[in-house]
Amino acid sequence: MWEKLKAHRAATENTKIATLFEAPQRAEDFSARFDTLLFDYSKTQIDTVGLDLLLQLADDQQVAKRRDAMFAGAIINETEHRAVLHTALRNIDGAAVTVAGTDVMPGITETLARMQRFSEEVRAGRFTGQGGQITDVVNIGIGGSDLGPAMAVRALSPYHDGPQCHFVSNVDPAHIADVLRPLNPETTLVIVASKTFTTIETMSNAATARAWMSETVTDPAAQFVALSSNIALAAEFGIPAERVFGFEDWVGGRYSVWGPIGLSLMLAIGPDGFLAFLRGGQSMDRHFCAAAPKDNLPILLALVGIWHHQICGFPTRAVLPYEQRLEHLPAYFQQLEMESNGKRVTMAGDAVEQVTGPVVWGAPGTNGQHAFYQLIHQGTVPVPCEFMVGAQGHDVGLEHQHRLLVANCLAQSEALMTGRSMEEALEIVRTLGIPEEDHTRQAAHRVFPGNRPSTTLVYPTLTPEILGQIIALYEHRVFVEGVILGINSFDQWGVELGKELAKALEPMVTGEAPADDKDGSTQLLLQQLHAHGV
Repeated sequence: MWEKLKAHRAATENTKIATLFEAPQRAEDFSARFDTLLFDYSKTQIDTVGLDLLLQLADDQQVAKRRDAMFAGAIINETEHRAVLHTALRNIDGAAVTVAGTDVMPGITETLARMQRFSEEVRAGRFTGQGGQITDVVNIGIGGSDLGPAMAVRALSPYHDGPQCHFVSNVDPAHIADVLRPLNPETTLVIVASKTFTTIETMSNAATARAWMSETVTDPAAQFVALSSNIALAAEFGIPAERVFGFEDWVGGRYSVWGPIGLSLMLAIGPDGFLAFLRGGQSMDRHFCAAAPKDNLPILLALVGIWHHQICGFPTRAVLPYEQRLEHLPAYFQQLEMESNGKRVTMAGDAVEQVTGPVVWGAPGTNGQHAFYQLIHQGTVPVPCEFMVGAQGHDVGLEHQHRLLVANCLAQSEALMTGRSMEEALEIVRTLGIPEEDHTRQAAHRVFPGNRPSTTLVYPTLTPEILGQIIALYEHRVFVEGVILGINSFDQWGVELGKELAKALEPMVTGEAPADDKDGSTQLLLQQLHAHGV
């Protein structure tokens, strides 16, 4: 099927996307709806034959069978011998979910109830700091323990009615110093998010936060919470079991915002808002499991990604939310895609035959238009763009600006498709008073090749439920891509080697150990750093 798809791509490579709209139902036929979401992929070169081939590829690779195994609690993360059940965290009114014959839902429900009680106590002022009601929350984590809650808290800021939330991830001391500096330690709650409670960056920052708090707070550990499965190490740190919220090894870090890692979000928007967020994710789960492939948003989004990256050979993908509060979403999806599918071997350990995960990047519109859209429109390599936009914003009295935002989003996808010809550019140049002999040269700079693909996801307003749907949509998209490629999307061994080497290098950086066994470059860099007083 791969060869058929590549042959079809070769035969249709020069097809103009705009001409595909000569078919009167093009937009309807190459879009899909779920609830209030519309996913439009009609501004791509995928035609009826191409779509049929892609759907057949998904069927050949047994996407449905693998999906059902995941939801059933099967051990689909084979390299770590784990189930993959982040979906169970949002299965708030669903059926039992079993792992090795045990229903995991009672434990999930109990942890969620504990989170709700604690959140309500903090928000109501019944849980206090030494100086009174908690005014600020500092979440210390890294990777999925930071990107998910930081993204979601920012995205849902119109719903905040709890303490202010701040996030620290980088072991660079500048990060935690800048976050803590303006805060009052006596009214600050610190969340330490580390499943193992051993993550070096997180625990270094946690120790710094405890030292900062101890300067004015008699019992700093009383204002700490752990999001961890290691109750013993949390207790050594001073955090009692009643303030430890754990989760199982079948929840990967980049999929963990739905559970205890989302505590900062619950503190910010309240338990009811958090439940709405979970319901949004759960509704997308049900759609993913029930909808036919040609109407299934996660499957279609994945197939569009496969078409652009593996079949067309476009190396990157831009995520472009026209929603400022989704400013952290591209980075969140970057980790989701690149840590999940940045692999080079199949589940069987053999070399993959196709290229795997694309480079994912992006920024909110309209900011990106004044930064990198130049390359998107006129660069030499097409960048498939994934736009998303809400019909309405939250800011009363500024509706006219939101309409301008929407117009920009629609204009960019249209411009990418239609471009501007040399003849059109010459017409513009002739009106500018430029000498005639220079018209051709000047016009060449104003030509847009067009025929550049994009998709657009439209939603009514960014609510907790809609955000839950969008995140779950992209989670399942990554899963489907991984199944089609035959790789394990749920391990991340590529993260480990650098960590191991960093531990060995630390005493060389401090000067406690020689670097004689290191390569010449590393030795030179260490010498220069030592010369500057590292």
